Amino acid sequence: MNRILFKEDEINADGIVNLTGVRAKHVLEVLHGKVGQKVRAGVIDGATGDGIIVETGKAHVVLKCVLNGGTMPVPCVDLILALPRPKVMKRLWPSLASMGVGRIIITNAAKVERNYFDTQWLEKKYYEPLLIEGLMQSSDTRMPKVTICRRLKVFVEDELSDIFPQSSCFVFHFNGSNAVQAFEGVKNGRILIAIGPEGGWTDFEVDLLKAHSFICVNMGARILRSDTACISALALAHAVIDTQ
Repeated sequence: MNRILFKEDEINADGIVNLTGVRAKHVLEVLHGKVGQKVRAGVIDGATGDGIIVETGKAHVVLKCVLNGGTMPVPCVDLILALPRPKVMKRLWPSLASMGVGRIIITNAAKVERNYFDTQWLEKKYYEPLLIEGLMQSSDTRMPKVTICRRLKVFVEDELSDIFPQSSCFVFHFNGSNAVQAFEGVKNGRILIAIGPEGGWTDFEVDLLKAHSFICVNMGARILRSDTACISALALAHAVIDTQ
């Protein structure tokens, strides 16, 4: 947890923030926080700065924050992810936020089990704390925007171009071209990547995406689990874009 985050309504006019729960526990047990100690702080989707510990207790910490840093930029990579198994989705939420994603579209696909959409890990009250956990780990403040989409074809045909009007789009599939070389061709724009389910995209789904300007790419010959493929694809995208 490299930056303590809080919502705008948690900080008062004097810059005071009261921490409880996992944030207080981290400051007390991991950072060994003492009165007078400085920690990095920030408002979700807002300013960054520092917090000085002014009070500690067995289960709470009070910070006096000075937020004089600018708002962090929105990550330039977005994600379409075919819904994995619920326990995998739970594990992925903090990792996605840590990697840096502007928008996350969780979608259905032919090889996604229908009952996966019944999981609590698609409810905001459950996944938002996990996203915040990932943001704090990476010292970011930009909360990914999440959309749950149960019909891939309808989303691609009716909504995709409005949400991602200027993105360079890539779908990961085993018979695609080299992803790094494809990413290197993106200049001054956003990247949208699409990761399929454990069983992969069907030919129909790949053709659908390709018909809407997606380029088919791969990460080599190895067959990866969807969560491994997702994090690897995001890492590749950022490695290329962030160095341009």
